[in-house]
Amino acid sequence: MAAMTTVPSYTPSLWVRLCHALPRLDLTMQMKDNIFVPDSWEYQQTLLVLSSLSAIALVISLLVVLSFLIHYCCCHRGDRSEGSEEEEEDEDASTGHGYSGKKGRGICCVTWVAVASVTLCCVAIGIGFYGNSEANDGMYQLTSSLLTANYTLASIDLLISDTIAGLQLSISGPLASMEELFTGSKPFLVSTRNCRRLSENVVNLLSSISLARASVDAGLGNDSGISGASIIPLTPVPPSVAPTVVPTGGIMPNPFSPGWAANTLMVNEDYRWLSYVLLLLLDLIVCLFILLGLAKQARWLLILMTVLAWLALFLSWGSLGLETATVVALSDFCSDPNTFVLNSTNFNTGTSTDVLDYYLTCSRRMNSPFQQLLTQSQRALSNIHTHLSNLDRNALTQFPKAEKSLREVQQILNSTEGNFHQLVALLNCRGLNKDYIDSLKGLCYDGMEGLLYLSLYSFLSALAFTAILCSLPGAWRSFPSESEEYEDSDSESEDPFTSHQDSKRFLQWQPWL
Repeated sequence: MAAMTTVPSYTPSLWVRLCHALPRLDLTMQMKDNIFVPDSWEYQQTLLVLSSLSAIALVISLLVVLSFLIHYCCCHRGDRSEGSEEEEEDEDASTGHGYSGKKGRGICCVTWVAVASVTLCCVAIGIGFYGNSEANDGMYQLTSSLLTANYTLASIDLLISDTIAGLQLSISGPLASMEELFTGSKPFLVSTRNCRRLSENVVNLLSSISLARASVDAGLGNDSGISGASIIPLTPVPPSVAPTVVPTGGIMPNPFSPGWAANTLMVNEDYRWLSYVLLLLLDLIVCLFILLGLAKQARWLLILMTVLAWLALFLSWGSLGLETATVVALSDFCSDPNTFVLNSTNFNTGTSTDVLDYYLTCSRRMNSPFQQLLTQSQRALSNIHTHLSNLDRNALTQFPKAEKSLREVQQILNSTEGNFHQLVALLNCRGLNKDYIDSLKGLCYDGMEGLLYLSLYSFLSALAFTAILCSLPGAWRSFPSESEEYEDSDSESEDPFTSHQDSKRFLQWQPWL
């Protein structure tokens, strides 16, 4: 937590701190620390133990549902015999449908329990839709920040490539021609050779800046490195139209590439979002058809929904296990992300720790690791400009043929200085650090909140489906079958006194007749 005090505009949220403070146990039930080390088997054990809690809850739910099923199956015959005796005693007070008052109250209780469970499931579905949207917003902000950072790195690489290519062109072209023309004049020849030497020095200095080149080559699939002899210019692509990089074998490139990470996360997020939408729609369809089956007293429909409710129960507890492990792992990362990035070999291979620390913290007290290189390059470019100005004033009068080569060198120098000023601005830590902070906020604020809502949805839906599976068998078994309805209708039609007694009772309550 001490490292996060140096990161501006980001502090771990309350939910991150609470989840990060959860105790961790491995498979041997021994306490472990909560440092985010995803490659460690000990850390993975703690996540497995937390995920297994949902499996334990699933077993408890199955035992509860099984106990209710045993109750309905074993006690149904006894209830039927008691109900037949009560029907014989209360035959005169019955309504003609064969249900006693006690049995009617039992059916009403079971039905209302099912309705309440369906209502709770609908509430959980609403929470799930909101959580899925929040998680998607967080991942969108994360991927957008990574693509912006990748665009910045590509721009840095392009500026370095263009600057090096222009200086090399001036060395091999106009400066070489000027050396041949100034062979007879030693002062002009010395100035020309100094320009050549300074240009080569700038090329070597810019070639040593490896931040943008190492990351962008991995992200854009460029296997050839940039050196003084081989220049392959890259064109930066805006974040909205960044190329989609399909990872080879699902292995993280070394060193880490923001473009690769953004495209991989976008693909995985699409599948995650669609999976939750389908799960939520399945739960919603099951709940709606359960209400329809209870209203229509359709036994076959409730039996079908019971089967789907079993599937939804397993999916709810399973998703809760995955969400629990993800939330805890995310809280461990978000509590101190700088430490993980600095210690991870996927990030610091090819990039020094000082460079990573400079862009992650972006403290005013820290000097840029490229400051010395940029200062030396700026001085070299200024000296080149001074030598060219002297040649322009003194050499053209004696060597008019050198004017064309001198103007070409000056034009290349002007474009080089323009690229250099842009490079200095892009190498400042503020731009990339802002992208880093935005990605942390998207992942650790919106993403974390969305996962917590999804965990709440999974828990509530699992409880609701447990109650539904306990109540539905009692509901659809208490519905009158088609044979019972047919016998009741026949008995009413064959009784010659029922209609006469009902009409006589009706006439007694009409004084005007």
